[in-house]
Amino acid sequence: MRRAVLLAFLFLASPAAAEQLVSGVSQDLIQITSTYKGSDIVVFGAIEGQEPGEPRTRRDIVVVVRGPESDITVRRRDRVAGVWINHDAAKLSGMPAYYFLASSRPLKDIAPQNALTHYSIGLQNLQPDTVHSHHDYEPFRQAALRHLTKDKLYTETGGVEFLSETLFRAHVPVPAGVARGQYKVEVYLFRDGEVQSAQSTPLFIDQTGLERRLYNFAHNQPFGYGLAAVAMAVIMGWISSLLFRRPT
Repeated sequence: MRRAVLLAFLFLASPAAAEQLVSGVSQDLIQITSTYKGSDIVVFGAIEGQEPGEPRTRRDIVVVVRGPESDITVRRRDRVAGVWINHDAAKLSGMPAYYFLASSRPLKDIAPQNALTHYSIGLQNLQPDTVHSHHDYEPFRQAALRHLTKDKLYTETGGVEFLSETLFRAHVPVPAGVARGQYKVEVYLFRDGEVQSAQSTPLFIDQTGLERRLYNFAHNQPFGYGLAAVAMAVIMGWISSLLFRRPT
């Protein structure tokens, strides 16, 4: 919500003569099936209001794809009396289940740290909305970042490509393990370390076909789904016993 308010305010506050972004995505709906192994979308756009002959090096583009918000529980294992047990934990609420960032240059060369923190741009600037922990949660947050980066659900790269002085694009991978839900595709135009314009576009990832029907059944009628699963297991076990029964 805070980022949405910031983007809306930035759009309204930008003067009419300033440079503006016009961006879009190659597709705003990705349907997941049982054979889905990942895909790519393309974020593209143009910069309007450029002065003739102005060098491109004075502007930078940052593309961020994030969502949906989730609760991440990180546990720390300690050795107690010779046995490894879960000794402490922290629950980070409001963290994105998926986060991808592409930029035209390294973030440290685009804007100062306070500007990046203000817009939650960059992995190290992702902060949970609320934290449930008895201790300092920072080691748990760092552990979550490392784990999600290893699973390729969190990525930070320099993948923004300028096709001309004003046209740009970035390829965004959508791995098979992404969460279903609504995402936000945010594009920022930086100039001399400050955000000049920003645009946000929704992206939806959902299941389709039999997987979607099973998902709805499991969440809308959990008791019936449980009975059906037990009945299916009993039937399959009975059939297996008939097929593999040894003759007497």
